[in-house]
Amino acid sequence: MTPTDAARPQWHDRANHAARSVTALFGRRLLLLPGTHLGAVSWSGSSPSGRSGSGRFADWRARLIQGNAIRALFQPWHYWWQAHYVDCLVDTGRRELGGGATPAARFNGPRRPSAGRLASRLVTGIRLRNAFTFVNSYYDDMAWLALATDRLDRLAEETRRPGRRRNAAVRKSLALQFDSAATSDLGGGVFWSKARDFKNTPATAPIALFYARTGQQTKAQSLLDWLDATLFDAERGLYLDGARLNSRGEVVLERTVYTYNQGPVLGALLELGGEANLARVADVVAAVDRHLTVDTGAAPASPENHKVLRCDGNGDGGLFTGILCRYLALAATDPGLPEAARETAARLVLDTAEAFWAGRRPLAAEESAGLSPAGRNASIFSLHAERPASETYPPGAAVELSTQLQAWMTLEAAAAIADRRDAAAAP
Repeated sequence: MTPTDAARPQWHDRANHAARSVTALFGRRLLLLPGTHLGAVSWSGSSPSGRSGSGRFADWRARLIQGNAIRALFQPWHYWWQAHYVDCLVDTGRRELGGGATPAARFNGPRRPSAGRLASRLVTGIRLRNAFTFVNSYYDDMAWLALATDRLDRLAEETRRPGRRRNAAVRKSLALQFDSAATSDLGGGVFWSKARDFKNTPATAPIALFYARTGQQTKAQSLLDWLDATLFDAERGLYLDGARLNSRGEVVLERTVYTYNQGPVLGALLELGGEANLARVADVVAAVDRHLTVDTGAAPASPENHKVLRCDGNGDGGLFTGILCRYLALAATDPGLPEAARETAARLVLDTAEAFWAGRRPLAAEESAGLSPAGRNASIFSLHAERPASETYPPGAAVELSTQLQAWMTLEAAAAIADRRDAAAAP
């Protein structure tokens, strides 16, 4: 067995474990409605709201008594966390498809819904929880959902599952929003929100990727050109956060560099291709390696592998590194890139995924009481790849969905690299 052969099932098993952990601890119906699914904002083993009960009747009774179904409506609503939850389920669904899309290939066992079916229920839950619409006040939020449902639609097509008409309606509705936000103000780009006072990479880059994936290459390239002209920091080789006009009509840059902003830019550049775009990808990958990594503190086996990608804490920042890994994984196996760029992208993803996996912790006894078997066997992943979960999320701590999606995304990215390398090595 070659190293590539050995790595592929290992990463699949790890990604499946992350999928089971997140869906078991955070996944639930919206108001107990059949055909729906949502991710809870947080989970705590020390709180009754973190328990699912034992048995179907006990589960319903406990949730109704505790008021969890109603209370969930008054928790903060993180639309874009749910969009990335959809994307993670699509990643898992694509691996199920690679295993034949049979019940035996399902990540959570043959008696449970497929990842694609669960993702479809999640899209339904998002619409209902978002007041019966997919439209949101933030264009970046909507862009993430548009990208996720586009991938879900392709999965549904390949597995011959229902839901494609709904997915097409989502794309059509959100595309109209994107067209209205991509204006000539500030020379181009996309507004971040409906306040229309700030254009930034978080909205412009995923919308550029959406355009590139839906056959609107001219629009996509125009947005990338604006990002290059306005928000690319040549000194660091990375994209800045955004730009706005001040009271004197001058363009003011928000110079913060976020890890996740680099991800969808890489995705859009790779999707469009071309010599200049691919050269920029190679430059950004190298810059990520220079500026957005941290030392694990472990003795390295080689001069490079002691570094992992920087993480940005909890809340929204809990998603950032996972998003970057998703698109670095595409760079890692793109034949149009130089070998050095591909190897750097792969190393960053695989070493970060390995750190998340090594740093996971099992549930403590007091956390697992009353959970389903899948919940009892779940793991908690750290919110920082370079630190173990026992430090960042000790038993009893409230664990945020965003951080667990981040680890899941990263493990899925590692599995995708292993799959593509395996396919490329096949005769």
